[in-house]
Amino acid sequence: MVPKRIELRTQLCQVTLDFAEAVISPGALRIDVQMVHGKLLIVTAPGIEIDADGLTLTYSKCKLRPARAGADPRLRIELAGTLLHAKVIERWPRRGAAGQALT
Repeated sequence: MVPKRIELRTQLCQVTLDFAEAVISPGALRIDVQMVHGKLLIVTAPGIEIDADGLTLTYSKCKLRPARAGADPRLRIELAGTLLHAKVIERWPRRGAAGQALT
């Protein structure tokens, strides 16, 4: 189950949040981030949209897939907080030889 709110306060580390096979209730998930010298990798599946308008980036990068026009996401992830020398990257699950997701 995915909670309604996640709080991340990290320094010098990498965090991976995998929502590819998560049990998701309709609505929004808020992730409050305070990250210094780190990387946040968010694994999503179709139907999940990420909104990073609430992030303050200082010497940081945010690589997200573009939102699909007219799509009705089953989950909206709202990112808010500050990144200092950090990255947020969204990717889809990797596929193995048999078509199974590798996480």
